[in-house]
Amino acid sequence: MRIFSGIQPTGRKHLGNYIGAIRQWVEGQDRGDPAIYCVVDLHAISLPYDPLELRTGLYDLVALLLAAGIDPQRSVLFRQGDVQEHTELSWLLSSVTSIGELNRMHQFRDKSLGQRDLVSAALLFYPVLQAADVLAYRAHEVPVGEDQREHIELMRDTARRFNARFGEDILVIPEHRIPDVGGRIMDLQEPSNKMSTTGGNPEGTVLVLDEPATIEKKIKRAVTDSGSDIVRADDKPGVTNLIEILAIARGLTPQAVEVQMRSARGYGDLKAATAQAVVEMLAPLQERYADLRGDEQRLEEILAEGAEKARAMARETLADVREAMGVGRPRS
Repeated sequence: MRIFSGIQPTGRKHLGNYIGAIRQWVEGQDRGDPAIYCVVDLHAISLPYDPLELRTGLYDLVALLLAAGIDPQRSVLFRQGDVQEHTELSWLLSSVTSIGELNRMHQFRDKSLGQRDLVSAALLFYPVLQAADVLAYRAHEVPVGEDQREHIELMRDTARRFNARFGEDILVIPEHRIPDVGGRIMDLQEPSNKMSTTGGNPEGTVLVLDEPATIEKKIKRAVTDSGSDIVRADDKPGVTNLIEILAIARGLTPQAVEVQMRSARGYGDLKAATAQAVVEMLAPLQERYADLRGDEQRLEEILAEGAEKARAMARETLADVREAMGVGRPRS
């Protein structure tokens, strides 16, 4: 079973990124054959950006992924921009993607509202490139957060439409994998909103590389709810969020956390326990990151090795797609 997932190299990564995506990547190395992980620098240019910050952010992210447990010997880790098959397949898939579908994507509508000078075509076609990222590897599973469900459905529709028009079983229709717990970590200050470094509340966003004292401060100041029962409920978004974070950090179920917290003196105990658990969970990663980040040459070597493996797989898919579509020189 092939697993594929991608992550943007922009913005500092927060607890939601770590729980919802990066931890899934690490676990996927035991199931994927192979597990294919991509730093999607081409997606990052769909919004205004600084080229130097893009490269710096990429090295930051690759070091973070390695520190979290991504092993280049057990998985394929590469930079999207190094594998040109992604962009060519994206153009070919655009011929079976409806412009109406792209216009209805929530991400396009939300992000285009914030662009005063230019709403780029890249922002609109972002989901087509995302579909190409996955379909190029005939991946069976895509580990993502809850916010990517809509894009995965468009990707599946695109693959079905292509196969119906050009030949069954050319493209694999992937399944998403969204964690039952932690698929959507919420802002600690605004628990009705997803944790985010772009537009989110800085005090409600725990960064993966935050100092332990900063993590503790942010979590202990988290907004909670009325009442005093430490249980998950629709009318307790703040408490529910803390319970889920604590459960993941301790490797427990949310139900087990609720049982443990029955003897707590109040929300303060929940916050203290969550802060301690998060600090302990992130400490080994932070220590390894400090050792890895300084060797950019080694990071580039890892990305180059991964890109070579990725190109070999993507090249096969692209050749089949071109042949089925009648594009380019026919196979001999």
